[in-house]
Amino acid sequence: MTALASPITLTTLRNLKRNAQKFACLTAYDASFAQLCEDAGVEVVLVGDSLGMVIQGHDSTLPVTLNDMIYHTANVRRATRHALVMADMPFMTYVRAEQAVFSAGRLMKEGGAHMVKLEGGAAFVETVRAMATNGIPVCAHLGLLPQSVNKLGGYRVQGKDEASATAMLNDARAMQDAGADIVLLECVPATLAAQITKALEIPVIGIGAGVDCDSQVLVIYDMLGITPGKRPKFSHDFLRGQASVSDAIAAYVSAVKSGTFPAVEHSF
Repeated sequence: MTALASPITLTTLRNLKRNAQKFACLTAYDASFAQLCEDAGVEVVLVGDSLGMVIQGHDSTLPVTLNDMIYHTANVRRATRHALVMADMPFMTYVRAEQAVFSAGRLMKEGGAHMVKLEGGAAFVETVRAMATNGIPVCAHLGLLPQSVNKLGGYRVQGKDEASATAMLNDARAMQDAGADIVLLECVPATLAAQITKALEIPVIGIGAGVDCDSQVLVIYDMLGITPGKRPKFSHDFLRGQASVSDAIAAYVSAVKSGTFPAVEHSF
């Protein structure tokens, strides 16, 4: 796997979807891992608020601050020249549309993010519209929402019944209509994720959402098999059998692009 030849933009990702070509997404929180991701051909590097758990040692993403995200996003941006860098908006930094625009503006101006990601469906349509109006690229995160884990009662698969599946599809369409540039689906039945991916013109990234999404994302520590404790069902240890971290990331990219990952055992 070779490094990316030219900068990845939203136009690049839309064209990949249009041509039925999958692209790879992976988290990174520092310059070293970001460089390895770029060298392996990862198109989208996500600076996730998952850093609260894998970097800071918290038991959820909730304690992560906007300043934390700006710091780690800036680290990643210093090491990337071609990958599109997406940064999570932390818990309670986008309660109101005006606040969301301000928070996202800081992530882009101070952190260097190319786009931001927020969690939530229909309730955030006006927020996404305001951000899009202000020139902020947005990824809408649907399905399992880690920032709402206390409300959801744990990390559970979402969209399993007809009513919730229909609501998620409607949310995805509403987010697209409001100006979202990407939708991310987490812990969603594969059949529903496939339906949403087909229904949308914008790219869909999956994590625990089956193989039919336009892209896949994993937390890099899960993908390398170094996350303490039990790892998610939808993850896979790509370092096993490889000679280096670089080889493991390249294997992940290849598996995503070829459609061999995720397999049935990684899906719901």
